Amino acid sequence: MAVSRDSKPAPRGLLTQADPGPVQILHEQSGSDILLVIDHAGRAVPASLGRLGLPDAEFERHIAWDIGVLGVGEHLCTLLDATAVVQRYSRLVIDCNRTPRHPTSIAPRSDGTDVPGNRGLDDAARDARRDEIFTPYQDAITALVDARLQAGRPPVLVAVHSFTPVMAGHVRPWHAGVLYNHDPRYGRALRALLEAEGDLVVGDNEPYALSDTDDYTVPVHGERRGLLHVELEIRQDLIATPEGQRDWAKRLARLLPQALSLCRDAGASPSG
Repeated sequence: MAVSRDSKPAPRGLLTQADPGPVQILHEQSGSDILLVIDHAGRAVPASLGRLGLPDAEFERHIAWDIGVLGVGEHLCTLLDATAVVQRYSRLVIDCNRTPRHPTSIAPRSDGTDVPGNRGLDDAARDARRDEIFTPYQDAITALVDARLQAGRPPVLVAVHSFTPVMAGHVRPWHAGVLYNHDPRYGRALRALLEAEGDLVVGDNEPYALSDTDDYTVPVHGERRGLLHVELEIRQDLIATPEGQRDWAKRLARLLPQALSLCRDAGASPSG
């Protein structure tokens, strides 16, 4: 399994030395051009916040994390010799794929569940979550991208997410979704390869569409820096088990480099 480096929280008020650091970097010294980012991998909650007023069962649900993505990412690191930047705190504490102060950055309600610990927060409480969880995670991505660029190795940014099979009573038929916005090059190449597998229903900006207003990681680190990128969504029931995570990692370990080759053959460099 990939070697891991964990950040350590600097005690500032929200996090203590007893809390996990917000960032975990897997396989930092890698040879792959692909850089994995996993915004919703964890479901930790700072001890100072209790459990946000929620029972433990709520942290098993998709509202707390992207089920299955950490296992997929760990396998991909090994199979691709790739680095992954992993967020360890629950998106219920702060969503690290939202601009701070976005309405769903610190959601008071998620998929029908009230989150008491997110209600009535003042600016200081919101800023603490931003400064101690969101910012270190995003800064870690920036530092890795900067280092790759300085070394003449522009990374290809792959954000790995998962989605629930049913939302608001609607069954979602897609096995996976490929999300992109201003720059579709890598996303379209990957979508074509996924469709060519013959056993998948692939969403084109489904079940979500990538946008400048509702997403943060890919727009900031991929689009604005001219890197090839994609946001990949996998249906959670397909990767809820170790076997499913391993199978999807093997599939993606084949297809992600092939998509990059297609982009390069078409004349697209990783730096745009």
